[in-house]
Amino acid sequence: MINSHTLLALIPARGGSKRLRRKNILSFLGQPLISWTIQAGLESKFVDRLIVSTEDIEISEVSKNWGADVPFLRPTDLATDGAETFDVVLDVLTKLDALGERYDYLLLLQPTSPLRTAQHIDESIDLLLEKNADSVIGVTEIDHPIEWTSTIPIDLSMNEFFSSPLLTTQSQNYPTRYRLNGAIYLVKISRMLSNSSLFLKNGAYAYKMDKQHSIDIDTVEDFIFAETLARNGEFSS
Repeated sequence: MINSHTLLALIPARGGSKRLRRKNILSFLGQPLISWTIQAGLESKFVDRLIVSTEDIEISEVSKNWGADVPFLRPTDLATDGAETFDVVLDVLTKLDALGERYDYLLLLQPTSPLRTAQHIDESIDLLLEKNADSVIGVTEIDHPIEWTSTIPIDLSMNEFFSSPLLTTQSQNYPTRYRLNGAIYLVKISRMLSNSSLFLKNGAYAYKMDKQHSIDIDTVEDFIFAETLARNGEFSS
């Protein structure tokens, strides 16, 4: 609980991943990938219940074996490439509400961030309390300055690319910029529902994470890189 307010942790894990087939239950350091996120959520001192939302029977069974609740399966129309995460969340909250179960805060944990730990989760909630925030979201520094980016036209001309005077600025003089890392989405449910979005324009704060623990596995290369970091001692459960 968060100061007497209930917290639901939700892991969305569909079975139809395209780039890395069955990635959510691939063996990562000897355990199913999703198990690392389940363990992190269960080890948090704040989480009241942890649910996995999936349409996939095998993912459901694996998740339950690692301690997660899977009280119902996700509708298949919410398990497509185009399905919105907010709609998945709404499906879970609506079904829980029908069972007389309501929560004050939602902690959304992507199963593809296995290096995010219970410590990260608890620190993000501590930040929520410190800031009296309605939302906290995990971020990490971008790898390269956005000033080094541009579109390329069909004819491949770089005239527009090199028109910015910022390209002559040394990289260390650029401001530090961050991106969402997908590891932690923490939000007050009433605000989320009134805004019909996980992302609040006001009352949201950033929880900074390093690049190693921010790895989001989407490809084979991501998977290999994350396991390599973990085996070399960059990660502890």
